[in-house]
Amino acid sequence: MSSSTDGDSSQAFDETGDPIAGDDDADPRNEPTGPRKGPGGREIVVPFRLYKAVTVFSTLAAVVTYFVGFTLIDAATLQISFVRTTIVYLLDSAGVMPPEDVLVAILAITGVGFILLGTAVYVLGTRFRGQGMGKSQDDPSET
Repeated sequence: MSSSTDGDSSQAFDETGDPIAGDDDADPRNEPTGPRKGPGGREIVVPFRLYKAVTVFSTLAAVVTYFVGFTLIDAATLQISFVRTTIVYLLDSAGVMPPEDVLVAILAITGVGFILLGTAVYVLGTRFRGQGMGKSQDDPSET
């Protein structure tokens, strides 16, 4: 048995499993896509499959950038960090070894930058909403 959240475009079903008529306003496929103004700010209504992909990949990208950011901050603060040792070795091999305080500043600023990038990606990913996931509290058509 399929449900309306499976992304099945041939038939939609309500909470009880009964089919919903194609021209019924309760059919989540009838909700128009595109930008909306919601109570939490701007939201974008997209097909449910796209919503799932955006949610998965934006969360994954945010987690990876947080991890990289905190690893770089750790490398900036610890003298014996594996990452810092690797970076110092690679810079020394290239013949570009900055002073110690400059290296700490670059690692710390880059780490904070990665954390901010992860935050921005996550926030933008939360602006998406799948068709039929619920309407805005401010929507006048909701009774």
